[in-house]
Amino acid sequence: MSQKFDFTIRSVPFDEDYVPAENTRITTNFANLARGESRRDNLRKALRMIDNRFNALAQWDNPTGDRYSVELEIVTVELTLGRPGAGDAFPLIEVLKTTIVDRHAGRRIDGIVGNNFSSYLRDFDFSVVLPQHNNGRSDFSIPAGFGDLHGHLFTSLLRSETYRRQFRKPPVICISASTSRTYHRTDNRHPVMGVEYRQDEGSLTDLYFGKMGMEVRYFMPAGSVAPLAFYFNGDLLADYSNLELIGTISTMETFQRIYRPEIYNANAAAGAIYRPSLSHHDYSLTRIVYDREERSRLALEQGKFIEDTLIKRHRTALEAWSLSNAA
Repeated sequence: MSQKFDFTIRSVPFDEDYVPAENTRITTNFANLARGESRRDNLRKALRMIDNRFNALAQWDNPTGDRYSVELEIVTVELTLGRPGAGDAFPLIEVLKTTIVDRHAGRRIDGIVGNNFSSYLRDFDFSVVLPQHNNGRSDFSIPAGFGDLHGHLFTSLLRSETYRRQFRKPPVICISASTSRTYHRTDNRHPVMGVEYRQDEGSLTDLYFGKMGMEVRYFMPAGSVAPLAFYFNGDLLADYSNLELIGTISTMETFQRIYRPEIYNANAAAGAIYRPSLSHHDYSLTRIVYDREERSRLALEQGKFIEDTLIKRHRTALEAWSLSNAA
């Protein structure tokens, strides 16, 4: 095909001075916190929560519990159709990159890229394609090819020189456990990841991430009250160091405590058989203020944005490219 596809990666620090760019996917954890009158206070508190959680998990050689801090970068991937600098550029995904600062040793340690996962195209698939397909149907079903384009774009990104020049390892995505699935505690324990949970039903999210070449495991770290879902390529426990994994846990558990307190800031921990619920009432709120309605509303708006600006304008080229990358 004549249409050329390229990726561009850029990053900005996520600190208390962070201000979202105009083209930032504004339902992301970081952008949502950084808006409104409480933005600086929100950011400062969230970053402090991340540091505190990291030091609570990294207790060895850390008697005062302040050895480490976590620095975050927002990594934005854009898809360019046409010649670089002359074609149309579209925001594809946003993730977080962690860097661990060891104050005692005076060194900086590369962390994991991924963590949070935000995608306009995923918004389009889940907020536009899926509802339209099931409108008027008595039984829920998944449209043919659901998630294929997104998966092909993601795996192409990981294979690209653009990605490999910047990052040493594949990403790990950490999200909430599903409220539509039941999890069973196992006897498997990891010194950092904690106790492993299993659920064998699979989910639509599992299917979607599977098309991105990722599999999932569920762990509840020490001091947590609910398991987190970790999506990864390769071997989650062997490919990443304990400090790398702690960076992801501390970052994403903090965001989940803020945005899903019913699950991750509950006043009782998950038992041997566990089903998360957003209707749970026995939980505590963090002292961070944000617009909860905005987060649920904007996914549809952003899905329609990518439909109008990318899908409708470039459908033929996208479908041809996706088909050529299906293998």
